[in-house]
Amino acid sequence: MPSSLYRFIWQASGAHQLWITVLSIILFGIGTSSLEVQRRIVNDALRGEVYRPILLLAGLYLGISVAEGLVKLCLNIYRNWVGEKAVRALRRSVFTIGQAATIEPMPDRTEGIQLSIVLDEADPIGGFVGEAFSEPVLQAGVLISVVGYLLYLQPLMALVVVFVFFPQIGFVPLMQNAINRRVQMRVGLLREMSGAIVGAGGAIDGDGRQYRRIHTIFLENMAIYKLKFSMNFLMNLMTQPGVTTILALGGYFVVIGKIEIGTVVAFLSGLSRINDPWGDLVTWYRDLQATRVKYSLLCEAQKLGAIVVNR
Repeated sequence: MPSSLYRFIWQASGAHQLWITVLSIILFGIGTSSLEVQRRIVNDALRGEVYRPILLLAGLYLGISVAEGLVKLCLNIYRNWVGEKAVRALRRSVFTIGQAATIEPMPDRTEGIQLSIVLDEADPIGGFVGEAFSEPVLQAGVLISVVGYLLYLQPLMALVVVFVFFPQIGFVPLMQNAINRRVQMRVGLLREMSGAIVGAGGAIDGDGRQYRRIHTIFLENMAIYKLKFSMNFLMNLMTQPGVTTILALGGYFVVIGKIEIGTVVAFLSGLSRINDPWGDLVTWYRDLQATRVKYSLLCEAQKLGAIVVNR
């Protein structure tokens, strides 16, 4: 197996990543166009002009929404197909090494590691393969296109909204590093449990070590949940000043006649479109770091299997 996670991803999925990325680009292009349609519908309605253009714009918005949903459906199915192929390849690699090692008995720890990889570790690594390239392209594309559109509408309001997200650049990596350490410890404990089960010939806990491992895994999982949901809470909290700024500054600009009310609506909708992909981008970064830890542990396990084969 390649020593680098992304080399494995390219080896497992190859050109499929290019097509997934193309679908991602199409998706964020379609999604951004709906903001302008919303703005025009609101402005035309408030002007009290002819209803026919509003009806046409509403039909266009519906068409954009359906197209966006269909592209997203295709993208999700394609991603998961690629991910499941990678999971299958990882599980097959374990059996390939295991068959080569049947010339002599394997240590219990090695068998336990193989059991852990097949049952638990392959899925999250393979699942990440499907979104390794397309997810950052999609979410970063949405962010750049929406922020660019908002800058075009009203630069001052757009800059204030962008600055709301800056504090997250500081606390997200720190909290993610803490999560990574716990993920690594959790994987190690699960492997120890699997090895002990194989060595004892079943789920037997004569000295209480397995119960202690189970309790420690529980504590590590709870620590991961606390860090992850605290991170989500802080990220959501950061968006509220953005909403307040849009309502206050946007309302002032409408009163003095500098912008139309449709622009305020577009900004509120745009902030939601910024917040969602930003959260998804942070989730992708979190998954990337956790998957790198798991993949490095898996590579170490494969080397251990190779040592047993060559012994």
